[in-house]
Amino acid sequence: MKNAIIIGILLFSSLGLFAQKGEIKIEQDAKLEEALEIYASHTTDREYYTIQVGFGSYQRAENLKSQVDVDFPGWNSKIIFDSPTYRVHVGRFKTKLEAERRFLEVRQKYPASLLLRPDKSLR
Repeated sequence: MKNAIIIGILLFSSLGLFAQKGEIKIEQDAKLEEALEIYASHTTDREYYTIQVGFGSYQRAENLKSQVDVDFPGWNSKIIFDSPTYRVHVGRFKTKLEAERRFLEVRQKYPASLLLRPDKSLR
């Protein structure tokens, strides 16, 4: 019985000695890169809703954006220049329902805010 255990241990430990090392080489079709680029451009050009919380001079927009970042952390806020003023937008919402719900939250803090659906050319 003791010999069987020793032989079993030796057999299982020797399996690692006979293991084969392999190398995987993946060949990617050139059209896959083109498809990925088309997909990326499609997803970034997708329309979305956003909320404009205010506008004014660059300094006012910077101050407003800082305050929005504190009030709504994790929301995507940015300053957009639309001559002659700077506008502060917050959020990127895929559906109108989601945007309207968030708009009600923002409107409590910023009553002059507007719900927008920007043209693709402005993004």
